[in-house]
Amino acid sequence: MSSQKIQRLLEPPDVSSAHRFALEFFNSNFAHIDDLDGIDKVLSETKTRSSELQRQLSASQQSIDLLVAKTRVAALDYLDTARGLAEDRESIENEMTYLSHELDIETMHRILKELESVRVYVAVIERTLTLSEGALTQLRGTPSPLSKSTTSEYSRLSAFVSDVSRKCDSVQDIGSAEQSLHLVTFVRRIRDKTWSDIKGLFSTKLNDALENLQWPMAVDYPAASVHDRKSFESAFKDLILLQEIGEDIESSTKQGSQGLYPLETLAHAISLRFKYHFETERDTNRLDKPEWYLSHIMNVVLDHRPFMDNVIQRLLLGTKYQSVNAWQTIYQQNYITLLVPILERKLRRTVPTLLSHPALLAHTVYQTLIFDSNMRELGYEFVVNTEAKKTEEKGGVSSVILGQKEWFDAWLEGEKKFAEDQYHEIISSPDAWIIVDDDSNDTEEHKLSRSELKATNSARRIKALVEQVTDRYFPLPSFAHRTRFLIHVQLPILEQYYSRVSSSLDAFETLSSALVRAVPGALGVEGAKTDSRKLTGGVEGSQRLCKALLSARYVEFAMQRWGEEEFFLELWTEINHRAALRSRAEMHPSLPHSADHQSSKSDAPDCTIFEELITQYTKLASRAEDMLVSQICGETETALKPHFVAITSPKDESGAHNADDGIAVPPSLLPSIALLSSHLTFLRNTLPTAVTTHVYRRIATRISEHILQREVLYRPGLTRGQFRTGLSREQARSVHAESELWAETCQVALRTSRARAEGPWARLLVAGRLLGAGRQDVDRAVKEVLGGQGDGWEDTLDAATSLGSGGLGKEEVKTVLRLRDDL
Repeated sequence: MSSQKIQRLLEPPDVSSAHRFALEFFNSNFAHIDDLDGIDKVLSETKTRSSELQRQLSASQQSIDLLVAKTRVAALDYLDTARGLAEDRESIENEMTYLSHELDIETMHRILKELESVRVYVAVIERTLTLSEGALTQLRGTPSPLSKSTTSEYSRLSAFVSDVSRKCDSVQDIGSAEQSLHLVTFVRRIRDKTWSDIKGLFSTKLNDALENLQWPMAVDYPAASVHDRKSFESAFKDLILLQEIGEDIESSTKQGSQGLYPLETLAHAISLRFKYHFETERDTNRLDKPEWYLSHIMNVVLDHRPFMDNVIQRLLLGTKYQSVNAWQTIYQQNYITLLVPILERKLRRTVPTLLSHPALLAHTVYQTLIFDSNMRELGYEFVVNTEAKKTEEKGGVSSVILGQKEWFDAWLEGEKKFAEDQYHEIISSPDAWIIVDDDSNDTEEHKLSRSELKATNSARRIKALVEQVTDRYFPLPSFAHRTRFLIHVQLPILEQYYSRVSSSLDAFETLSSALVRAVPGALGVEGAKTDSRKLTGGVEGSQRLCKALLSARYVEFAMQRWGEEEFFLELWTEINHRAALRSRAEMHPSLPHSADHQSSKSDAPDCTIFEELITQYTKLASRAEDMLVSQICGETETALKPHFVAITSPKDESGAHNADDGIAVPPSLLPSIALLSSHLTFLRNTLPTAVTTHVYRRIATRISEHILQREVLYRPGLTRGQFRTGLSREQARSVHAESELWAETCQVALRTSRARAEGPWARLLVAGRLLGAGRQDVDRAVKEVLGGQGDGWEDTLDAATSLGSGGLGKEEVKTVLRLRDDL
C-alpha cells in the first residue's frame, strides 16, 4: 500500500461535511410538518447504522495500526539494503578504475604488435620495389644479344617473391591470413608488372625496327636495308631470348600460357591499325559492312604469309621454339591466333547493336562463316580449348555469335522470318502456278532426267528457296546448329508447301463433289456466283490437277537428290550418332524415326534425311494423279452415257463413217472421243513424257474396261445361253470400228506409236477385232477356244487380233465370240 493511501486513511473525519449531509437529508425527507411522523423510524435506523459504522471504524483503526507497524519494519529493511548497495557500487567503481588502467596497457601492446607487423609488411614491399627498379635499370641499357646475366636482378626479385610466398604460407605470426594473402598478391603483381615492363622495353625496340620495315604493311624484306634487317633480327631474337629466360626463371605456366613475345608485338601493331580504321568514327567503321574488317584481317594474313614463312620461321630456328610454325596451327598461340581475338573483340562489341536489325545480323553471321571457311582453306584450324568442346565441331570467329544462345536464336529467328516472307511471296505471285519447262543450264539440273524437268513456277522457286537456305547454313561448323536450322527454317518451307498443294486438292474435291454440283451453295460454294464445273471440269480441271501433280513430283525429286548429297548425308549420320540430336529429330514429325530405318549390318540409317517428306510428297503426287485419272475417266464415262443409250435404241440411219471401211460410227460417240482427245493432248503438252505415259495407261485401261463391260460383255438387249441373241454383223463391225477409233484417237493426241497407243486398249481392241473379223480369220481361233483343251488358244488369237488375247480370259473370249451372229 502506498504512503499516500495510508495518509489518506489516517485523516480525521470531516464534521462539516457530515453536518451538511445531515441537513440535506432532513431537508429532503422532512420538508413539511406532516413528515415528522416518520422521524422515529429514521432515528432508529440512524442509531443502528451509527453503531455499525463505529464498529467498522474500530476494526479499521486496528488494521491501520497493524499496517503502519509493518510498513515501518519494511522501511527499515529497505534502508539497510540501500546502504549495502551503495557500498557495493563504490567497490565496483574502484574495480572498474583499476581494470581501465590495465586495459590501456593491453591496447598499447596490441598497437605495438600491429606496428611491428606493418613495419615488416612495408619492409617487404620496399624490398620488392627496390628489386623491381633494379631489374628494370639493369635491362634498360643492356646491349644485344641478351643473356641470363643481364636478368640477374629480376632473378633476385623472383626468388624474393617466392620466398615471401612460402613464408606467408607457413608462418601465421606475421599477421592475419587475409593480410598475408594481400601481401603475397601485391608482391606477385609487382613481379609480374616488372616482367611486363621488361618485355615492353624489348617490344619497343622491335616496334622501332618494324617501323623501318613499313610494318604492318606488306614487308618487302629483301628490299630493306641491311641495317634495318639486322636491327629487326636483333630485336626479334632478344625478345625470344627474353621469353626463354623468363620460362626458365618461372617454373609456373605463366610464361608458357602466352604467345611468342615477338609475334605478340607484330600483332599489336596490326591491332592498333585495326582500331584506327574499324573502332573509331571513321567511314570505314560501318555496321552494314562487316566484310570490310574481315577482309582486312584476311588480307593481312595473306600479305604477311611470305614474311612469316621465310623470315620469322628462319629466326625461330635454333631457339627453344624452332618446332613452332609461325603461320600455321602447330602452336596454339601463333601469329594467326593472335589476330583472331581482334575480330572476336570487334564482334562482341558490334553484335548487341545488330540484334534489332535481323538483316544486318544475318549478313554479319554469313560473312564470319565465309571468313572461317576461307581460313580453313588456307590450312588454318581454329583451336577448341575447353574439354567440353573436344567432342564438338571446330569453332571459328563465327562461334563468337553462334556460341551465344541469345545471339544465335536472334539470327535463327531472322532467317526463319526471311524464309517465310520469301515463301509467302512465292505462293502469292500471280504466276506461281503456271507450268513451265525448267530449261536451266545449271549442271545439277541436268542430273535430273529430261522427263522430270517440268514444274510450276512455285515449285521451282520453292526448290531454289530451300537450296538458298541450305547455302545459308552450309558453312555452320556445329552439327547442333545445322540441325536447328534444318528443323526450324528449312523443313517448315517444305511442310507449308505440302499443305498448300494438299489444300488445293481438298478444295478441288470439294468443288467437284456431287453434292456441290447438285445443290448450289453447298459446302460454302456459292453456286450463283461460281460455277464449280468451270473450275473442276474439262481441260481447266485437268490443268489444276496437273499443277498439283507437277509441283509435288518436282519437289519430291529435288528432295531425293538433296538427300543423297554429301552435306545432308553427313548431317543425317551425325544426328543418328548423337543422342541429343537424335532425340530432337525424333520429336519432329517430318524427319524419319531412326529406329524404323536402322540398317541390320551397322548403326547407320538406310534412309535419307528427307525420307519422311519424300513419302508424304509421293502420296500427295499419287493422290493428284488418282484425282486426274478419276476426273478424266469420269468425264469421259459421263459423255459416253448418251452413246450407250443410243446403241440400245432403234437404229438411227444418220451417223459418221470411218474412211477406211465405211463402217458407221454413231454421232453419240464423238463427244466422248473429242473430250478424251483434248485431255490427252493437254497432258502431252503439259506433263513429262514418263508421267504422261503412266497416266495415259491408267486412263485408257479404265475407259477401255468401262466400254468393254457396257458395250460388249454386258451390253443391254443381248441374251446369252441356248437361245442367245448376239450382235448383228453391222453392230459387231461398229464395235470394232469404235475400238480402233479410240486407239487411233489416243495415238494422234499423244503423237506416239500405234503399239504404245494400243497397249492399254488391248482388251477392248481384241474384243472388237474378234467381233469385226471375217469368219475365215477367226475359225481356227474359234475351234481352239471353244473346243480346245490346251493352253495354245492365246497363240491362235494372234492371227485375228495381232494382240493375242490382249489380257482377256478364256471365258471372256468365249463370251465375245458367242456375240457374233455367224458362229
